[in-house]
Amino acid sequence: MTQQFTVHAAKTHLSRLIDAALAGEEVVIAKDSKPVIKLVPIVRGGFKFGLLEEQVKGPGPDFFAPLDEDELKLWEGGD
Repeated sequence: MTQQFTVHAAKTHLSRLIDAALAGEEVVIAKDSKPVIKLVPIVRGGFKFGLLEEQVKGPGPDFFAPLDEDELKLWEGGD
């Protein structure tokens, strides 16, 4: 169901119109009785771990392995 509102009504009831759009209703704002804007929710994609899993080849770094002495000195600011 499409709901059409004037700019004045949209400013007055913006929170309600946003909730309606998020609930899947079509919300249209009209200027001089002409529809000019449609409120639509932004679809957010979920973050997926391992997105490039099939594209990355070879063993990755072992982040839990102890560093050798030279690397450890670099991290600790030594020479």
